[in-house]
Formats: sequence, structure tokens, C-alpha cells
Amino acid sequence: RFDTMGEKTNEKEAQFEDHQHVEVSEELPPELEALLQTEPLKGLSEAEVAERTARFGKNEISEKKTNPILKFLSYFTGAIAYLIELAFILSGVVEDWIDFGIIGGLLVINALIGFIEESKADAALDALKNTLALKSRVFRDGRLQEIESSELVPGDIVAVRLGDIIPADARLLGISVDGSEAEVNLQVDQSALTGESLPVEKKRGDTIYSSSICKQGQMLAVVTKTGANTFIGRAANLISITNEQGHFQKIVNQIGNFLVVITLTMVVVIFIYLILRRKAEVDKLSKTDVFDVLRDVLVLTVAAIPVGLPTVMSVTMAVGAKQLAAKQVIVKRLTAVEEMASVSVLCSDKTGTLTLNKLTFDEPYLKPGYTKEDLLLYSYLASEPGANDPIEMAVRTAAKRDVPLLADCSGHTIPGFKVASFVPFNPATKLTQATVVDHHAGETFRVAKGAPQVIVKLVGGDAEATHAVNLLARRGLRALGVARTMPGDMERWQLIGMISLLDPPRPDSAETIRRCESMGVVVKMVTGDQLIIAKEVAARLGMSRAILDANSLTDPDATDTQLADRCLHADGFAQVIPEHKYRVVELLQSKGLLVGMTGDGVNDAPALKKANVGIAVHDCTDAARSAADIVLLAPGLSTIVDGILTSRAIFQRMRSYALYRITSTVHFLIFFFIITLAFRWQMKAILLIFIAVLNDAATLVISVDNAQISRNPDKWRIGQLITLSVILGCFLTALSFAVFFVARDVFHIPDDAGKQSEDDTKDGRMETIIYLNVSSAPHFTIFSTRLAGFFWENLPSLTFTAAILATQVFAMFISIFGIKNLTTAIGGGWGVSLLAVSLAYFVVLDAVKVFVFRMWSFELTVKLWPTRARKERLRHKKERLIIDERVRMNVARIRAISKAISAADAFAKAGRGQLPR
Repeated sequence: RFDTMGEKTNEKEAQFEDHQHVEVSEELPPELEALLQTEPLKGLSEAEVAERTARFGKNEISEKKTNPILKFLSYFTGAIAYLIELAFILSGVVEDWIDFGIIGGLLVINALIGFIEESKADAALDALKNTLALKSRVFRDGRLQEIESSELVPGDIVAVRLGDIIPADARLLGISVDGSEAEVNLQVDQSALTGESLPVEKKRGDTIYSSSICKQGQMLAVVTKTGANTFIGRAANLISITNEQGHFQKIVNQIGNFLVVITLTMVVVIFIYLILRRKAEVDKLSKTDVFDVLRDVLVLTVAAIPVGLPTVMSVTMAVGAKQLAAKQVIVKRLTAVEEMASVSVLCSDKTGTLTLNKLTFDEPYLKPGYTKEDLLLYSYLASEPGANDPIEMAVRTAAKRDVPLLADCSGHTIPGFKVASFVPFNPATKLTQATVVDHHAGETFRVAKGAPQVIVKLVGGDAEATHAVNLLARRGLRALGVARTMPGDMERWQLIGMISLLDPPRPDSAETIRRCESMGVVVKMVTGDQLIIAKEVAARLGMSRAILDANSLTDPDATDTQLADRCLHADGFAQVIPEHKYRVVELLQSKGLLVGMTGDGVNDAPALKKANVGIAVHDCTDAARSAADIVLLAPGLSTIVDGILTSRAIFQRMRSYALYRITSTVHFLIFFFIITLAFRWQMKAILLIFIAVLNDAATLVISVDNAQISRNPDKWRIGQLITLSVILGCFLTALSFAVFFVARDVFHIPDDAGKQSEDDTKDGRMETIIYLNVSSAPHFTIFSTRLAGFFWENLPSLTFTAAILATQVFAMFISIFGIKNLTTAIGGGWGVSLLAVSLAYFVVLDAVKVFVFRMWSFELTVKLWPTRARKERLRHKKERLIIDERVRMNVARIRAISKAISAADAFAKAGRGQLPR
């Protein structure tokens, strides 16, 4: 409030505080400075231009195009891909053309999905290039001529005027094209580069940046930097070097590495064993014998390899992307759907993202006797119709919205008033004036609107208004004074009040931040705007005001660890440039966090590209849209919450599938490894392939299963995932051996050990029994792996349940009735019993899973899967717990002392008879 300012100060003592605009600047090296001493109206000679072009290159952003063939081939890399490719080659060697075709098709499909969905840095670079000026007016050999902007070199003298896109970084010279002193300073819109919501005044000696736009004035400038060395060029360079392996790809590779090791180890041992066994059966091994063993091993390898893992996960993410598209959230990079579920810090640009990027009328300062409607009416009378100036538009918009008289007005036609004359804004006087006839009052008066200093001087000084303006300035609000002449005296002025203007938060920003934080996602503001403005907006959004300036990121005395801690604990950063935004994301990632970044401008593009998930908001620039992984089509940030919720549901489906698939692989390998070596028992190759194809095809419907959405950011916890998979795999192996021994020793079914498929004496029933068990028991486990709690806490969808049951009912029928050359009939008793046992056994596995999850801790992960990073994190966690406990005890002591003091004070008052009744 402005009506409680304490004691009034003498008007002569009241002065307007000067809040200096803070801008990042850098010293030019002496050798470059020497090249900038060009004679303004003469310019460089052709010889000098040629020499500097050879030295500095053209004024353009260089392109680094990726060969599309090499890009496509890069998707055939990774642990699982290498294992599948090995199986692909071996199937060709042994002339198993059916497997050869299936495996080859899966490889190509997985690569195509990745190739099509991945975003490319090339598009972001092209978008940045499109923001550069194409033509420039420049002095060369004493003549002012128009040239291609790409031909500019340091030392060139360029002419900048209203509406021009600045062609390169340049230093203003303060003179016009005729050599006279410039009448006014430039007003430059650099919001797309720095995030500042208002045009910035630039005077002689200031730097103007490439791609910013001149909004007022004209002046000569000497080019200081071109091409990749400019402000926008450095942003383009940051985009081009940001091409790291995604988080999801790292996770898939970790899972793949584990599966590769156990698969190859066991398969190699089985291959050696079978070769030695075959050699013992025949005197001399033939090529056919080796190929037969190789084919058996190949089938086992193909059945064990989770060839469907990349495809199932890609389909799951694609379904999620389609769900998000329905909510106007477009996913450009498919794996961003998974990564968004794990984001724990969301860095957000301010201007245009958290705010509207539109100046808006805020709470004004009013002189006694005047209302807000009066202030807006008089300011409207003194406004220039049709002006594109953001301040004029903000005032006129607010007046037409809040003053009923002006609701249907256009121009200066106002019911009951007539604007007799109008003096538009002049940079020299810094105000607009209008002479107005009031038909109702039958009087003529003048009204003025302009800079607070000018208006206060016009009315003869006003200490209270000066203090009000200073209070607004300290909060980052822009102020405008409004005054009118006294009734009957056209020369004496009286102050009506001060308009305050601010780029306000979007209506949904505060709620979005609150909901994000309730889901464990910390929101940090990272803006190029001024520190005081950032703090004001943060306060209005319900964020803490611990906003730091860019200097805290460039502290030469701080280590990277200290800077990362600073980023972690700050609520945001202001007055930053693209390199700083990029650095904030990089430092937070160094703490092991997955970072999201939202933005709309060119200055956000590098950080959007660097972040694990880059989110471009509605009405963003082409550069931001190209660098981002996700694009919001609807205004505001509320759809980010939808994105987080959807991505967490998708994550749970993917993790449950991964747990199921690793468990199945472990069970498959351990069981066949032991039974082959210990009992010389083998299953028909076609049945092994049948299990793998049928079960993987069915699990594709996991993409539409119900999911239990977590309250906090999701983590893969690879150590826990693999350990639990091994435990569940061992339990399944125990069940399979139990079925084998019961069938052989209790029901006396021949095991056919050592017999080939074509052997007429082979019974075949044991093979079908084991087939049905190995097909159904691991498959039903997916009902348990769907969530961390008991399976009944969140029941699966009907579609998912039907698909899983249908595959196993089909397997049961072909086992009961038998199919020639595939399965031997085992009868209804065995078929139904085996399926019932498998279905009941997943309940046992569910209890085991819940027990493992409940006893699991990060400390246990470190013991089982020790790495240097995990040990360091555990040490930090323990130190933090000690500090938190110490703080808790100190707070408890302070409270106890406070209570003791209060009690002593109460007793003292009671002794003096002052105890309240």
C-alpha cells in the first residue's frame, strides 16, 4: 500500500532512485579492440574486408550436417542390439531362414522407430539462422551501401534504424549516418535473447546483439563480433555440441549388459557341453554335427534374448505420446515420455513461460480524491491511438476493460469528451499531452502522461508520489505518472496518480508450480530479466525469493561441486545469458538429477537441448521449438502436469515389463542351463521360439494397462530391478524343476533325456508339460510385477488381463489336445492343473516381491552393486541425516528454552499480581 509511508519527507529531499539496468558484458581482447577503430563515415576498404573475412570467417552460423545413413546405422548399437545381431548372423550361418527373417525385421523396426522419432540439432540450428538479418546498410570505402549480412566483419560500420534486425554484435557510436550526434538513444527489443519483457535503452558505448530488433531511434555502430562469436552464435554452438546419450538409452544398455553377460556365459557353456557330448557319441565330429549343435544353441539364445524389449517399450511410449497429443502436448522425441517421469527439477524461463510476456496494469498509486477509473480514463485521454508501443497498449487495454465509459470506444472518440489536440510521445520530453473538452462539465483541460520524474516536476514536486515510485521500482514495476490541469487554469497541474505496469504471471502458473511441487518436482526460475523483477514474480507465484544473479554461477573461487550445491538450493537465477541457463542445467545434472527445462525464446534453446526433457511453450520461437523434446500447443503450463502424470503411468508400465522380461530371461537361462548339463534334457527348438514370440506379442497390450502413478519422480533402480529379477527367476526355476520331478518320479512320465525329436521311441509328454509350465508361469508373473505393492491394490485392465490369459489358454489347449510335429497331447487334467498352478504361483511370487521391496534400501543397493558414485551419494546422505538431526535437536532446545522463559515470565507476573484473569 502507498498510503502508509510513514513520516513525510521534505519535497526537496525526495529523489527518484536510479535502478541501473544490469546487463552481462565482456571485455574485448586488445587485438580485437584495435580493429574497431574504423573511421565512422568512411568504413573499411575492400582489402581490409577481405583480410578480416579470411581471419574471422563469414557472419553466419556454420552447419554440421549428419550423414543420414550413419545416423540410421547408429541405432543398431547397444548391448541388446549387438546380441540380437549376433543371433541374426548365426541364424544365417546355420541357414535358419525363418529366424533370420524375424530377427532381421525386428532389428530394422527398432532402428526405424528411433530414427524417425529422434529430434535433430540441425533443425534447431536452422531455426536460429532464420532469426538473423539478411541485409545490412554499411559504410565501405566512404559510401553507405547495402550488403548481405553474412559479409560483415569486425570493424564494419553499420547503420541501425527503427525496425532493423541487428545483423551482428556491435558497439553504438552515438552518431547518425550524417555524422551528427544522435538525437535519442536506441530502444532495442532483446526479449528473445535475454528474456527481458521490455525494450532496453541503449546509448553510446553500449553493445547491441545480433538478432535483437531496434524499436526506436537510429545510430551508427561498429561491428565487434560476427558469426559463431556473437551472442546468438554461441547459443547455436551450445546446441550443436549437446548430443549426449539419453537417459532411457543408458537404462536399456544397463539392462542389456546384464542380459548379454548371463546369456553369453550360459550359452557358451552349453555349446561346449553339447559339442563334447556329441563327440562322445560319434567318433569324429562332422560339419553337420557342429551345425546341429549350433542351431540348438541359437534357438536357446533367440528364445532367451528379449528381442521384443525395445519394441514393447517403444510402443508403450508411442501410445503415451498419442495420449499426450490429445491434451495438446506434442512429443518430438519418444524417449522424453519416459524421462519426464523421472524429472525431479524443472527449470523454467520467466518471460513468456511463467508470465504472459505482456505488460499489464497493476495496482496503482492514487492521490486523494481520485479512483482507479479516474486514473485510467485520464491516461486513456493522453494515449496515442493505434500505437504499437507495449506501454501504450497496456494502458489502453486496461482502461477499456475497467472503465465502463470506454468499453466500446475506438480512437479518441469518447462519449462526453472531445480531444481537441494531441501531442504524441517525444523522447526528449518523455510525455504525451492532450487538450480535452469535457461537454458535461463545460470545461477544457489538459492531461499529460509520461515518465514519473517528468510528471512530478510538472506538478511542482510531490514527495509522497516520489516514494511510491521508488517502492514500485524496487519491486521491478514500471511506473507512469498521470496529471491534469486545475479547473479554470490551463497552466497549473495536479497529480492524479501513478500507473504501475508489470508482465504478470500466467493465470495457471502458480497452481502448476504448486502441483509440480506436490509431485516431488522442484520448480526453479531461470531468467535473463532483472533480479528485482524476478523476485517480484517469484513472490506472486508463491515461490521463495532466494533468486541469485548470474555472478553466482561464474564465481572463480567456487568449485563445480559448490556451484552445483548453489544451484540445488537456490530458487532461481536472474540476469543470465544462454550459457548460464545451459550451465544451471549441467550443474544440476552433475548431482545425478534428471532436469526438465521450459522456455520460449532463442536464449532458452541451448538449455532446452541440454536438459533431459526440453519443453517449448505455446507461441515459442522456432529455435526453442526445434531444440525441445516436447512442445505445448495450449497457452500456459498446466499441461505440464498432465505430461508428468501420463509419463509416470507409462514409466510404471515400462518398468513392470522390464522386471517381467528380465525375470523370464533369468528363469529361462537358469532352468535350461541346469537341465541340459545335469539331465541331458532338451526342448524342441520350435517350442522355444513359440514361447518367446507368443508371450512377447501378448505383452504389447501392457501399453494400455492400468498403472499406479507414483507421488514422487520415478527411478529405475537398476540394482533393485536386477536383484529382484534374479530372485523371482530362481523361484520360477524351482517351480519348473518341481513340475519336472513330479511328472517323472510321481506320475512316471518318461523324461526322454538324450532323445532327439525324430526318435520314434520318444514319449513327448514331458516336453509338452515343461512347455506349458515355462510358457505360463513366467507370463503370469507380469500380474505381480505391475506394481510395487500387492497385486490387488491396483487391478489390471480387462484388455490386458484378457490378452495375457488368452495366450496361455491357447497354450493349454494345444498342450491338452496336441498338434502334430509341435506338441504331444497331455490331457485335460495335466493342462488345467499346470495352468492353475502357474496362476496360483504368481501370488507366492507377489508376496516375495513385496517383501524384497519393503526390506530394500539405498544402503543395500550400495552393498550389492557398489560403485564410486553410489558410495559418494550414501556418504552425503548420512552426513545430511546427521545435520538434520542436529538441527532438529537445536530447534527442540530453543523451543524448550522459549517455553521456560515464558513460564518464568508468567510466574514473575503472577508474583507481581499481573497474571491475566
